[in-house]
Amino acid sequence: MAEFLSLAQAMEATMRDGDTVAMEGFTHLIPHAAGHEVVRQRRKGLTLIRMTPDIVYDQLIGMGCAEKVVFSWGGNPGVGSLHRFRDAYENGWPNKITIEEHSHAAMANAYEAGAANLPCAILRGYIGADLPKVNPNIRHITCPFTGETLAAVPSIRPDVAVVHAQRADREGNVLIEGILGVQKEAVLAAKRALVTIEEVVDDFGPRSLNAVILPHWTVTAIACVPGGAHPSYAQGYYKRDNAYYKAWDKISRDRDGFLAWMQANVIAGGPQDFAKYARRLSAAAE
Repeated sequence: MAEFLSLAQAMEATMRDGDTVAMEGFTHLIPHAAGHEVVRQRRKGLTLIRMTPDIVYDQLIGMGCAEKVVFSWGGNPGVGSLHRFRDAYENGWPNKITIEEHSHAAMANAYEAGAANLPCAILRGYIGADLPKVNPNIRHITCPFTGETLAAVPSIRPDVAVVHAQRADREGNVLIEGILGVQKEAVLAAKRALVTIEEVVDDFGPRSLNAVILPHWTVTAIACVPGGAHPSYAQGYYKRDNAYYKAWDKISRDRDGFLAWMQANVIAGGPQDFAKYARRLSAAAE
């Protein structure tokens, strides 16, 4: 059953060094505040899984939290490369990382397979593609019913899934609505789940038809962190901070500049008021 904790307590309760970690949210509801707490707690040796690693994983990689990244697209969306990701992979700074690259379809199917407690996902895909040449976890099988060749990839079963959502009720049920990625599947596939939220409510009230409710028994810990998805957006609460994404390109290019920024804005800042931090950085980026 979900337990309401501070962000620091929730991270301590769910994530250990060496864990396989999925932090999901597809352009929307990306759990940045939780990512910052990973940095502050100095987690190491993580295998980071995310369909679209962007700024939050650039920060984790640059601070030496990761040893492997499993993904299907990586970049600063709408801007360019992830400089800390590239530096770690190409130059081994601050430590060498390995990568495992998939297609979006394969990642989505692998999460679904993990949520269903299956060992692998089977899909039509990768025919004529080059990724199987560099990723030994992409294999092919023959369908026993039709004889056709299909792709197979291992299911994704994280030690911990981390997502951001709009609301939780007092029993610990979590509401996610708006553009959805694979948050539901990641939580159901994981051994433990940490959810940061905008607010706690007595009742969810009217909700959109595509809303997802994660039952309290699927969640380990909930931390109320208003603004916790910044600089991505939370439908009904705040918009995407495009200026921040643009500013990150310059901040992350230089190792010393990156470290100074992280020290001033993440490590020294603490988890007490992420919304205040987000407002300050939004103003600075404009």
